[in-house]
Amino acid sequence: MLAAYINQTGPPQVIQYGQLPEPELRPGAVRVATRAVAVNPIDTYIRNGANYWPLPQPFILGCDLAGEVLEVGAGVEGLQPGMQVWCTNQGLQGRQGTFAEQAVVDEEWLYPIAAHVPAEQAAALALVGVTAHLGLFREAQLQAGETLFVMGGSGGVGSTVIQMAKIAGARVITCAGTAEKVQYCRDLGADVALNYREVDLVAEILAATDGRGVDVFWETRREPNFDFAVAALAARGRMVLMAGRDARPAFPVGPFYVKGCRLHGFVMFAASATEMQVCGREISQWLEAGRLQALIGLRLPLSETRQAHERQEAATVGLAGNLHGKIVLQP
Repeated sequence: MLAAYINQTGPPQVIQYGQLPEPELRPGAVRVATRAVAVNPIDTYIRNGANYWPLPQPFILGCDLAGEVLEVGAGVEGLQPGMQVWCTNQGLQGRQGTFAEQAVVDEEWLYPIAAHVPAEQAAALALVGVTAHLGLFREAQLQAGETLFVMGGSGGVGSTVIQMAKIAGARVITCAGTAEKVQYCRDLGADVALNYREVDLVAEILAATDGRGVDVFWETRREPNFDFAVAALAARGRMVLMAGRDARPAFPVGPFYVKGCRLHGFVMFAASATEMQVCGREISQWLEAGRLQALIGLRLPLSETRQAHERQEAATVGLAGNLHGKIVLQP
């Protein structure tokens, strides 16, 4: 089978595209024909040598996949050939990745989805969808009627947070850096969308909440500004952190504890299969009902994985700002 893989970590130039043996089907696992995969920032970190866990050799890149069940292993009960499925959290914790014509994935990580949902949508929403779901509902326990602010609402995670928060019945405030992106946030359902280059965000957030502040503050940046976040939070507000592994910002301890706030840091890949099944079921339902959509900024063939990594890395680490939406690849 054709696959995008590495034999050693390093810059995008270490990525190879070529033939690898088809993976063996093991008990409890499912063979999936890949229809679409998506690129995520963590893919570039792992490829570049982030020492999270040992990698298989050769290591197939990628976390996300959407495709069709070809074959099921012994003990698989909930899936059968011909079903459409999606998954994430592959290529992590020592598992092989998804950037190949076929993948063998343990049943517990796969989520069925109706055939009418485009594979590229399911793949593009996989990692960001589970991340948003875990942060909103397992961590922050967002409730209907509450107000949430998400930094960078036009990004992959931010746009998904907007949509899920609206599904949950929350009021959403967000921001973006261009008029086009601000309008995109409004189109997704944001109640208040601000251009952070043009306004005082804290003042606008407080004005939009009658001076109270927001119940949940979702930070998407790698370098969080805690003074800003705590100023924007309501009493007993919750802040969600999901990025910034090397960040060491100043923290306003006094204002934070006086307000009785809580801080929720998490990584998606540390969630259990059982926790992620909860996310997967609801995400499938919302995709099937047309209540979730992913913005796809670039479509490429799987053979151009190296170029996809270059674009993702430039946008995430280099802050190039020329990528609006997810990168989706197809075999």
